[in-house]
Amino acid sequence: MSALPTAHSSSAPPLEHAAVPSPDPAPPVPHAPTRIRDDAHALDVARELAARFAPDAVARDRERRLPWAELDLLSTSGLLSITVPREYGGPEVSSATLATVIATIAAADGSLGQIPQNHFYALEVLRVGGSDAQKRFFFERALAGDRFGNALAEIGHKDFKRRTRLTRDDNHFRIDGSKFYCTGAIFAHWIPTLVVADEDGRDVTYLAIVPRQSDGLAIVDDWDGFGQRVTGSGSITFDHVYTDAAHIVPFLASFERPTTIGPVAQIMHAAIDLGIGQGAFDATLPFVRDHARPWIDSGLTHASDDPLTIRQVGEIAVQLRGAWALLRRAGRIVDAAKQTMTAETVAAASIAVAEARALTTTASLEAANALFELCGTSATLDGLGLDRFWRNARTHTLHDPVRWKYHAIGNFYLNDVLPPRHGAL
Repeated sequence: MSALPTAHSSSAPPLEHAAVPSPDPAPPVPHAPTRIRDDAHALDVARELAARFAPDAVARDRERRLPWAELDLLSTSGLLSITVPREYGGPEVSSATLATVIATIAAADGSLGQIPQNHFYALEVLRVGGSDAQKRFFFERALAGDRFGNALAEIGHKDFKRRTRLTRDDNHFRIDGSKFYCTGAIFAHWIPTLVVADEDGRDVTYLAIVPRQSDGLAIVDDWDGFGQRVTGSGSITFDHVYTDAAHIVPFLASFERPTTIGPVAQIMHAAIDLGIGQGAFDATLPFVRDHARPWIDSGLTHASDDPLTIRQVGEIAVQLRGAWALLRRAGRIVDAAKQTMTAETVAAASIAVAEARALTTTASLEAANALFELCGTSATLDGLGLDRFWRNARTHTLHDPVRWKYHAIGNFYLNDVLPPRHGAL
């Protein structure tokens, strides 16, 4: 990082909820994590964890019960280190495996599928733009089970400019500002924070990876969206939070050249959507077989024999199968771009991921809608918690607009226009 001149303080005003006490910082993981050997091992562990997470998913959602115990299981399972490069001691699984792991967990609990997304995003930013010393330090922390949250987004303004400032204060650097949509931060040991610094009269963006227990850092569990209820996606304020220069990673520079940060971020979002849709479909089938009533005009005894129901189940199955295929295809293209990052390979990866996201969005929402159409009014009973699939799908698919995915795809094929390089494509 270049030397930063002294800049005027421009702390953002505190959030209305800043007076609420911060949750206690995440304790160290209970024991040393399992070391994931390879892709097959990662997938096996993901399936085992999903089976453990699923039974209490309804209760966690209804009670907004933060999943501390489940996150500790995720840490000690070793899954949070699966993208650490082999040269730094990790298994470096494929992008398709990463996406499948996330989708598998999201099928059991959409919130638990989303929480690690920013963790892996931070690791990709480090892989692409971190120094060797930063990689060694933070990759080792990931291998030890530490969790990385996020403090990236800001609200209250119509533009996307970041106002959280990084300024020099004597021989240290200080962060002042506020963030929202901080998914996973409550559970994290480290908070990767997007900050802007004044360098020669222009704002330069960095990612400052801040210890959760830092003085002046306050996290508020004020996320109250109707879906993804226990992602911990609340707000953070930074009030004169001092940070180590060794923990500040160039960020904007990673998008000024072709890198895979954007495609990796987006393939994980596609995986979350697909997992939620798959979970909805998996919940639909037994309900139709065992509980749903056939429509009176069908003259049938069992809803599972209704030809119109059978047809709609087939349509959803095809959409989900196609979404899985596009997700895995996108993973292969992302991995090829990682090997040789050029404007062309990264564009190909971005478009492949955008294609996957377009279909995972549709498949997720259609599967969640079809659950109620096929299962009937009894499926809406509150105690069943089946509405969580639609609420989760509708909430997470709003992360960034799919209509712009179609625009990027069409512009690429029709006009040879390369997609923009940022974390939203």
